[in-house]
Amino acid sequence: MTRPVIVFTGDSITDCERRTDPEGLGDGYVRLLAGSPELAGFDVRNRGISGNRVLDLQERWESDVVAEQPAILSVLVGINETWRRYDSGDATSAEQFEHDYRAILQRVPNARLVLIEPFLLPINHEQQTWRADLDEKRAVTRSLAAELGAVLIEADAGLRALGSAPDVAPDGIHPGERGHQELARLWLDGAKTVLDAVAQELGASRGGGAAH
Repeated sequence: MTRPVIVFTGDSITDCERRTDPEGLGDGYVRLLAGSPELAGFDVRNRGISGNRVLDLQERWESDVVAEQPAILSVLVGINETWRRYDSGDATSAEQFEHDYRAILQRVPNARLVLIEPFLLPINHEQQTWRADLDEKRAVTRSLAAELGAVLIEADAGLRALGSAPDVAPDGIHPGERGHQELARLWLDGAKTVLDAVAQELGASRGGGAAH
């Protein structure tokens, strides 16, 4: 019996070494979600790639996302757009980010969308200066979620609420163990409505009750 597919895509926060993992899930929040009871009836696929920005997602969108025919698509992107501005002078305007992000999301009209906002837990003064640029990317993510009827996962506030413990985000960007646990919890709390909707639709299509 075919299970509905959930595709997670984005950058290194999603990737988490999934390409060297025999199960292809990596060792971050996607693995935690794949092993959760709430996703037991789904086929979870990790398509994150470290270093990716929206322009990189565009190049592989057809093969890594559209071809998977996801019932649910979860995207986390934006921190590398900010990071590249400061480490290599390669800035991405909010307008370009919004245009490109909207374009790829519109190519999966049958998927229910979950957008995780990019986040930052600064560990030094340099990263503190990134906040204005990142907040533009967060605002775009929020706006697109509202426009496209997507679930928004408020990861920035959720992770910052945990404080600056080293297991939350030791470098300010990549979650540690506790950070990934909280990211998975935030995702499950936010995405419950779409998980339930897909399960109900699947149950109806099979002529029975909701899938569990």
